[in-house]
Amino acid sequence: HLVQSGGGLVQTGGSLRLSCEVSGQTFSNYGMGWVRQVPGKEREFVAAIERSGSSTYREESVKGRFNISRDNARNTVYLQINTLNPEDTAVYYCAAGSSLLLTRPSYSSKRADLYNYWGQGTQVTVSS
Repeated sequence: HLVQSGGGLVQTGGSLRLSCEVSGQTFSNYGMGWVRQVPGKEREFVAAIERSGSSTYREESVKGRFNISRDNARNTVYLQINTLNPEDTAVYYCAAGSSLLLTRPSYSSKRADLYNYWGQGTQVTVSS
């Protein structure tokens, strides 16, 4: 069970931190990812982090502005989004995967079939 929080309305240039708390599973057994989706468009992978948090992968388009992290003591993964712009407006989803491919986050981490569980989604709206 993945429960997300932290979305909302923010002005251009602002920041948000999205949270995703995992329950009912051993959190440290799962690599985690974040994706986003704009209505009418394909889901876009954003970032992934391996089980211990020591390795991450971010999509090239968000490097420098998005940071993924996790706190295994709190069973929570975070997505810090800085310098928001209107193109970041989307529903953001977290996902948990037990695939061994997620132990080394990479370009392959964007595969949706690697993830077993998904959060409910949280809306991020950036006003211009």
